[in-house]
Amino acid sequence: MRHVTVPQDRIGVLIGEGGETLREVEDRADVRLDVDSETGSVAIDSTGDPVAAMVAPDIVKAIGRGFTPEVALSLLDHDLRRFELIDLADHTRNDNDLQRKKGRIIGENGRTRELMEELTGAEVVIYGSTVGIIGGAEEVSAVRRAVGMLLDGAPHGAVYSFLERKSNELDDDVSFSAPQ
Repeated sequence: MRHVTVPQDRIGVLIGEGGETLREVEDRADVRLDVDSETGSVAIDSTGDPVAAMVAPDIVKAIGRGFTPEVALSLLDHDLRRFELIDLADHTRNDNDLQRKKGRIIGENGRTRELMEELTGAEVVIYGSTVGIIGGAEEVSAVRRAVGMLLDGAPHGAVYSFLERKSNELDDDVSFSAPQ
């Protein structure tokens, strides 16, 4: 049995209307979830496929960190999709620094975060003091690197150039052209 803690304001999203989301996670991941809505503690007990059950804690964590249940459940759709969490508190000195760096990652009107998603194909969520990423290994790696560049103070233009280069590399990796 595994345990995951979900922030209080995300418990409702995990449970869903009438328990719908909770049942979907349980059915698709072959687990039983026991949610303590007082503490946010979620006990995850495997009931079937152990491989799917191994992904269940990441699904619950992803929903807890701001992803929609549909995006979190996409972790089950493909073996190569993964979830990664970057704790910004590890990279900041105080609350003001945290807010400033979160602002750099989000960008004006959310544009930087949107570009990360568009150019890599990954899903990106900034929630509390964390940046959550769901995508393929290369996509997650590119977003992690872009976030690191922003945290280190790189100009947004340099980060956008990096993301465009990575986008072209990712596109090249998946294009299979017939030899001529």
